Amino acid sequence: MTLTVGSLFSGIGGFDLGLERAGMKIIWHSEIDQFACKVLKKHWPDVPNLGDITKVDWTNIERPDVICGGYPCQPFSTAGRRGGENDPRHLWPAMHNAIRLLRPRYAIMENVRGHLSLGFGRVLGDLAEIGYDTEWQVIPAAAVGAPHRRERVFIVAYPKSEYSNGSNDYPRIGLESQTFSKFRNNGWSQSLANTDSRRREQCEPKTKSVSGISSSSQRNLANWWQVEPNVGRVANGVSDRVDRLKGLGNAIVPQVAELVGALIMDHAQ
Repeated sequence: MTLTVGSLFSGIGGFDLGLERAGMKIIWHSEIDQFACKVLKKHWPDVPNLGDITKVDWTNIERPDVICGGYPCQPFSTAGRRGGENDPRHLWPAMHNAIRLLRPRYAIMENVRGHLSLGFGRVLGDLAEIGYDTEWQVIPAAAVGAPHRRERVFIVAYPKSEYSNGSNDYPRIGLESQTFSKFRNNGWSQSLANTDSRRREQCEPKTKSVSGISSSSQRNLANWWQVEPNVGRVANGVSDRVDRLKGLGNAIVPQVAELVGALIMDHAQ
């Protein structure tokens, strides 16, 4: 079985790549950043880009099985002013509108950990109002082998009526039951831009898999992978280096998206 995916706030395709690896198929993107759009066009040349999420007429868009998206984190990030709903970059309402009108089987959302203390209840409430139940979990990049934390909250929502059969006893995806706390205190919190290659080589993961995932979705997710190629601290002739680093900084780690996608694929069977 293949689930189709509509990708919002697609960026350079971190969500898209991870969900494809889990067995899904991307049928459309929504992205406006010029550099990110070029990356999407290169890797998904036949997938249409709907452009600005606030201007899409969802009544004319193909309904996917899954809608995914990491709506802008700036309104909630502890690194910023935390303007919440008053921040002009607050685009959760636009994603909520897409889910409300298209009613996918699953919706996957991602944001910074700081979202849990600002605006998170509103997101869960909005989803509940349109009949979606939710599960969420904070997953660090270290859980899939990265030598840094990059903790992000992932939310998976699905229409309760589709699975409940009139009762409160229905199968959960299992995202909330995953345990990642052991990966948050392992010392892998140095910066991605750390140019000390010796230190990077010394922080190889001590674990090779993520426990608690069924055999059909278990993957060797924590294999060691390189942090960032050494291209120097200035451009040095590297094409679009600033745009590339911005794209990577805003992107979802594909291996984490694959982990979440695998749980959904199991649930959809």
